[in-house]
Amino acid sequence: MSNPPHIPLKARKVSFSWEGTPLHWVPGDPFTSHTINVLHLLLPAGERWFVHVYKQVLPYIRDERLRADVVGFIGQEAMHSQAHDEVLPHLRELGLDPTPYTAQLDWLFEKVLGDRFPLPGRRARTWWLMERVAVIAAIEHYTAFLGDWILNAPELDRRGADPTMLDLLRWHGAEEVEHRSVAFDLFTHVDGGYRRRVRTWLTGLLTMVFLWQRGVRFFMANDPAPNLPKPTFRDFYVRGKRGLLPSSRAMARSVPRYLARGYHPSQEGSTEQAVAYLASSPAAVAADRRAA
Repeated sequence: MSNPPHIPLKARKVSFSWEGTPLHWVPGDPFTSHTINVLHLLLPAGERWFVHVYKQVLPYIRDERLRADVVGFIGQEAMHSQAHDEVLPHLRELGLDPTPYTAQLDWLFEKVLGDRFPLPGRRARTWWLMERVAVIAAIEHYTAFLGDWILNAPELDRRGADPTMLDLLRWHGAEEVEHRSVAFDLFTHVDGGYRRRVRTWLTGLLTMVFLWQRGVRFFMANDPAPNLPKPTFRDFYVRGKRGLLPSSRAMARSVPRYLARGYHPSQEGSTEQAVAYLASSPAAVAADRRAA
């Protein structure tokens, strides 16, 4: 497989208007809407954490092109965090206050995964920094997977999903595909140990699954609509089969790819497709016009 073209990364200062977006933005399907709505809670805290960690690792980078990619990555992730954060006031206006859940996420990323480490000394701090760099590489494997999925999810369009929400998700997904190699290349550059890759992949996966299912349960329990059922794995599986969410099979097949010793993120998704969407995304086009 040929390597995708190298494209300098830039942050697109997008903005979205949420006045017309309903809470159940996939009509008649609260479960699908809320499964994806969890991103608005997870991503701001998580991507602020990415930026914080990467600013600390910049002095360890000895390759100028990689450094430029990491700086571009930082800019894009900061913009992703801001864009999803701006959805939260709209959720409150619709009767769903996400504060109890977002407070727990902030505690996780700032305290549990923050800079404080129980062992003193520079060696321990460096070890903890490299652990977090490896965790981010593992998480970015799945954000690229999700980005590729949302760019190729026409069933959401057929079901009449809100176009503003779809543009937010696809703009974000396209940038995840665009910068999908940066986190792994950085991890390889500063460490690259296979044992660390496997260990942190498991940590990242279990954390994401736990937080995501907890977030879906939070949304469904606090939705102002009456008598919503408790979410189940079968709900996820069925919607994956219908193309409304990523399929369980596709997610399972992504695991051995990341764990293969010869893995590289360039094997995932299509840079050309991502760049094409960014050239047509209403929010990204408007951002480019404002920048010009």
